[in-house]
Amino acid sequence: MPDLIRVANGQGFWGDSIDAPVNLVHGGPIDYLTLDYLAEVTMSILQRQKLADDTRGYAHDFVSLIDEILPHMLEKNIRVLANASGVNPAACLSALKEVINRHECDPVRIGIVEGDDLMPQLESLVKDGHRFEHLDTGEPLGERLSKVTVANAYISSFPMAEALDRGAHIVLTGRVIDPALTLAPLVHEFKWSKKDYDLLAAGTVAGHIIECGAQATGGNTSRWWEVEDYAGIGYPVAEAQADGTFVITKQEGTGGVVNRESVTEQILYELGDPENYISPDVVVDFTSFSLEENGGNRIKISGARGKEPTDSYKVSMAYHGGYKATGQLTVSGPRAVEKAEAVADMIWKRLENAGFSYEETRTELVGAGAIFEPGKSDPSDLPELNLRLGVRDPDREKVARFGKEIAPVVTNGPPGITGYADGRPKPQKIMAYWPTLIPKDIVDVSVRVEEVK
Repeated sequence: MPDLIRVANGQGFWGDSIDAPVNLVHGGPIDYLTLDYLAEVTMSILQRQKLADDTRGYAHDFVSLIDEILPHMLEKNIRVLANASGVNPAACLSALKEVINRHECDPVRIGIVEGDDLMPQLESLVKDGHRFEHLDTGEPLGERLSKVTVANAYISSFPMAEALDRGAHIVLTGRVIDPALTLAPLVHEFKWSKKDYDLLAAGTVAGHIIECGAQATGGNTSRWWEVEDYAGIGYPVAEAQADGTFVITKQEGTGGVVNRESVTEQILYELGDPENYISPDVVVDFTSFSLEENGGNRIKISGARGKEPTDSYKVSMAYHGGYKATGQLTVSGPRAVEKAEAVADMIWKRLENAGFSYEETRTELVGAGAIFEPGKSDPSDLPELNLRLGVRDPDREKVARFGKEIAPVVTNGPPGITGYADGRPKPQKIMAYWPTLIPKDIVDVSVRVEEVK
């Protein structure tokens, strides 16, 4: 059993820095590279891509990345875990095999974890009595079933650990809880069991801290002006030991910062009840562990406590929730705020006069405190601002009609209006989010390992 395992995360979402994982492979000693591509909205995007083209539906950036780093990761014995499969594991695996076959290298073993995709059996599950109640409202899925386009369970770390046990160099998975990408290598290397709750809690905390990439190393930190070299920001590395103690750091010579503030802010990210952070592996008490400085850009974390997990997986669903459109105009002064308000009022009244009403409308004066509560900012007399208007409604034609009222303002409203060159705002499908639960014992998770020569 090794004394220390270094797990780095090179992607916090699909669209993150394309250089970060490459730099991690070349930048210093790491044992595992994790790549977290999937957010709730990403699953909907990938499903739309797959419906349009059955060779898509996965994070294609991942395949290009492996093409670039494969010789180096094999030479340095770096193993990769990625939730890049999205909603199309077969297409992702096929593309990955094609890339590997172009390289003259030793055989590469790929672990494939499947079972998170619930769409094939969703209708039968509902017929069997599963209500899929919304986690916030308690409302059953009901008639929305026919509108669901994607449904995935957040599965645990142990199937990925099994793939590593079976020798996988690369582990591909779909939806897993984000910290599981980090926890799986620790379970594999340190032989933690499903009942080692405190150790699983420690690995989950480590994964939670590094799952969003550079958010742990200075990205989005509230004291951003103290961060050096954002352009060269380093991505996080968790140095873990078998007893559950770990250090969060970054590679030498990189920008950013790792300190109590940057790590604490990431710990608080997406945190509900701090004493009961529920993952499929363990329920973690986020009030149990301590942080201490461990040298420059090093934070040591110890004392994490956990308890038995629940008997359910969280499920992320998305369904067709109508249409939306947004239009934006640049309004210049003098009296820009007053003018923008007049333009917004004019557009809404014209739509009302034409007989159109909407399920939801929105008016934002971007630059005049749009992100604050009303009355919480003083825009005074701004020289310019952006007027952003939006509508949401089940009726696509009504949403399209809204888009026809933006450009005319240029000649039939106040002077000093620009920003219409992009044309009429077009209706866009809304993918509404539906968080729910499913019993673990009815989710069939499978693991296989294929060798590519």
